[in-house]
Amino acid sequence: MIYLFLCLGLIILLGGGKFLVDGASSLALKFGLSQGFIGLTIVAFGTSAPELLVSINAALDGKSDIAIGNVIGSNIANISLVLGISATLFPIKINSSVFKVDYLVLILSSIIFYLLSYNGIISSIEGLVLLLILFLINLYFFHKLGNANLSELESDLILPIPVWKSLLFLGLGIIGLYYGADLFVESAVEIASVFGVSERIIGITVIAIGTSLPEMATSVIAAINKKTDIAVGNILGSNIMNILAIIGATAAISPIPVSEGFLKQDFFWMLGFTFILFPILRTGNRVSRIEGVFLFVGYFTYIFIIL
Repeated sequence: MIYLFLCLGLIILLGGGKFLVDGASSLALKFGLSQGFIGLTIVAFGTSAPELLVSINAALDGKSDIAIGNVIGSNIANISLVLGISATLFPIKINSSVFKVDYLVLILSSIIFYLLSYNGIISSIEGLVLLLILFLINLYFFHKLGNANLSELESDLILPIPVWKSLLFLGLGIIGLYYGADLFVESAVEIASVFGVSERIIGITVIAIGTSLPEMATSVIAAINKKTDIAVGNILGSNIMNILAIIGATAAISPIPVSEGFLKQDFFWMLGFTFILFPILRTGNRVSRIEGVFLFVGYFTYIFIIL
């Protein structure tokens, strides 16, 4: 029964994120906001909303290992598992701007995340600093791309629906995210206690993969449709959001203790996968099928080692 609750919580959580994006983006269009701004804010936030609600819920319940594990595990899964699967399906071409901007921001964000965690706790002040960095980055992108058009994939997310239905979707999204996150986390914690597995392991595996499903779906669909820039941009952007928005917001609400296991093992895997993208992205400005398989195998090597 507990596995049913885990799956149900995940379905409600992901459904809530979809309702939130549909309702908020439709309302934003009706109020005259540019499509570029919607893509950079609402659509980007929507795919990261499950991680955000799970981490905040876990931190407030005193389950800090799940809050941190969710983000570190998601970042590892996004690069190795999601990008690996996407590149294996179809080699991914890299736009030079992705490497010069998105990847650079991800590297800096990942290093800052590790340094803030090094003393064993991410304080509320440090959480606000991460949110400030995110605000400045969004300000830069809004100034540069605020009037840009959405990608075809992102355009499909914006439904031409009446205002009353947009508000209904928005409300359903918020409710779904809240209760879905609560059910998902509680079920995962109960499963961990039954099998004697730590909350850290559950956070970086089951919960991280579950909350990464929106990114996986977006990137795989983009790869199949040969819109490879979207696949890479979605992964890098999601990892940046995970660190700056999710850890930032969670720590701002409640300081997050960081256990020794993360500092001695998981952070180095996250940083390692992030840094290994440098030669992969620079080699011919593409991620080949062989490199995709390498990343994919790397993920399961990591899982094998930590288990």
